[in-house]
Amino acid sequence: MFFFEAMPWYSVLMWFVVLGGLMLVNELARMSKWVSLFLFLVLPIILTFAVWPNTAGEGSSVGTWFHWVKVYSALAGCLGFMALRYIKGWDKNKYVLMFPAFILALNILEAVIRDFQVYSLNGIVDGVMMIGGPWNIMNGIAGLLNIITISGWMGIMVSKNRSKDMVWPDQLWFWIIAYDIWNFAYVYNCVSDHSYYAGAALLLSCTIPAFFFKKGAWLQHRAQTLAIWMMFTMSFPAFVGESKFAVQSSHSETALWVASALSLAANIAVFVYHFYKISKHKRNPLKVEVYTDLKAYQAVAEHN
Repeated sequence: MFFFEAMPWYSVLMWFVVLGGLMLVNELARMSKWVSLFLFLVLPIILTFAVWPNTAGEGSSVGTWFHWVKVYSALAGCLGFMALRYIKGWDKNKYVLMFPAFILALNILEAVIRDFQVYSLNGIVDGVMMIGGPWNIMNGIAGLLNIITISGWMGIMVSKNRSKDMVWPDQLWFWIIAYDIWNFAYVYNCVSDHSYYAGAALLLSCTIPAFFFKKGAWLQHRAQTLAIWMMFTMSFPAFVGESKFAVQSSHSETALWVASALSLAANIAVFVYHFYKISKHKRNPLKVEVYTDLKAYQAVAEHN
């Protein structure tokens, strides 16, 4: 295989189990405020004191600053989005509406910093094989472009259906795909032996619902599936690296180059298109939505 070593049938099957499990738990959280509060508030408190000090301590494959910051920032996103969805009037407050964009940008920036850090690392670090190189810089730049092209948070709304989803009409398919390619490259660059599950499976678990189940709610799906996955891997770190279901990276420099080159190309394309739309329609992305003239935007806005 190009990106990974050979994948036995049971690892392929487990990949689909992980994908389906993440999507299922995300749907349960969407449909119930109480399930969400247990998953994203009560459970993490229990795990923080009773489990993670033993499973995610120093020297473990998930014992780095990045994993601890990532799990709590994902949980902060879940709880913040719940507040926006369920507290009356918060979806109309312009300062509250900045929070989704802020937490999204912060999560991307955390990964960008880690990519730049891994550039100078080689060998086994915290139990993970690191192969630093120019691909880290390329992908870090792609992540910064991804942050710059976040737009339209002032148009975030809460859907009128029972699940009261946080819908972001200006966050359209091309930005999501560019994000997915960037994030896969990040995971492949920085935790390569975890990327079989934490790459495509985790990313598809929020992208599939955003494209087919509840359009416009990608960021809500992303925060919830990421938080669920991070809590699982911090509790059972051996699953992705040492269990019979683990699939190792090929550790190919060519694969690293390809992943980061695709990431950079995709995000440059979105960056150019983003500023073309801004220039053409003379829109200030800090004050108004950028893509209101597109059918994809209109479909999401009208449906909600």
